[in-house]
Amino acid sequence: MSRQIYINGSFFPQKEAKISVFDHGLLYGDGVFEGLRSYVGKVFRLEQHVRRLYESARAICLEIPLSQEQMCKAINDSVKKNGLTDGYIRAIVTRGAGTLGLDPNRCSNPQVIIIADTIALYPQELYDNGLEIITTSITRNHPSALSPRIKSLNYLNNILAKIEGLKAGCIEALMLNHKGEVAECTGDNIFLVRDEVLYTPPLDAGILAGVTREAVIELARAAGTEVQEVSITKHDVYVADECFLTGTAAEVIPVVKVDDRPIGDGKPGPVTKDLTERFHQLARA
Repeated sequence: MSRQIYINGSFFPQKEAKISVFDHGLLYGDGVFEGLRSYVGKVFRLEQHVRRLYESARAICLEIPLSQEQMCKAINDSVKKNGLTDGYIRAIVTRGAGTLGLDPNRCSNPQVIIIADTIALYPQELYDNGLEIITTSITRNHPSALSPRIKSLNYLNNILAKIEGLKAGCIEALMLNHKGEVAECTGDNIFLVRDEVLYTPPLDAGILAGVTREAVIELARAAGTEVQEVSITKHDVYVADECFLTGTAAEVIPVVKVDDRPIGDGKPGPVTKDLTERFHQLARA
């Protein structure tokens, strides 16, 4: 079945969905996006994702030609148009077509694109047995240069780290910030468990304010687990009892080895398993 792609208010078959080669999103990564999930036909935390999309756009002075309510409707319509129950949605806004120069003022037609499809980021065996990851040499973008809280179309920083991880035989990699502290992975936020306390880097560590991250923090606190958003070092990771990652596409996935060091007993831990189950219950509620 050909997917129906939303572009500026109309739907096009996948092979006919096109934008200009002069679009600044293509030429310069000049645009923003959100990844969303639908469960049993309902988009998970739609309003939070759309709010973050508009915050990212505002941060780069990009005016989205839809209201947030209209964007929510367009996303829901895309899910229904493609007959999805459990699926993945990518909402994209580019600066639009301009010239070969950098001047964004030469772009006057922002492109709103919504792709609704399915995704399987990791095989099931990794959810059952856990990931092995490395720490990459690629430093997370300095927040004063390009804030990681802006979910922009320029993901080269993450891709370079991903390449390094893949060359080392790992499909995910841990990135440090400019201070040498743990930031996040190439596409996921990170959590540690030590002595039944849940730790995760704070937003000022140079990380994306993950929607799934926020949901997991809420679930942990509701279950009576102490959560601390504090600076984390590689040493903290190595001596943790448990480690797991969160993200819209990844959901919640355990990590059992970092830089060839087993985490805890080298198996997914009880806190990770409990929060994974709670997240799935929340997403499908």
